Amino acid sequence: MANHPSALKRIRQNEARRLHNRYYMKTVRNAVKKFRSLTEKKEADESLPKLNSMIDKLAKKNMIHKNKAANLKSSINKHANSLQ
Repeated sequence: MANHPSALKRIRQNEARRLHNRYYMKTVRNAVKKFRSLTEKKEADESLPKLNSMIDKLAKKNMIHKNKAANLKSSINKHANSLQ
């Protein structure tokens, strides 16, 4: 176990950030799953900008790699365009 106060603080900060990041990652994963299950074009067009924004925020904060964000956005855009 760490002895220095700064190390103890770092452990507390790391745990808080881990839980924070985990929450946002899970939220985006669930949103992507929900989006991929949509069958209505109108619904998809309404939720697409919000989902793109969520993915961009994760990439901006380095929770996911920028290329993964681009791949995710590309695949959900393809799905939205394939709907009628």
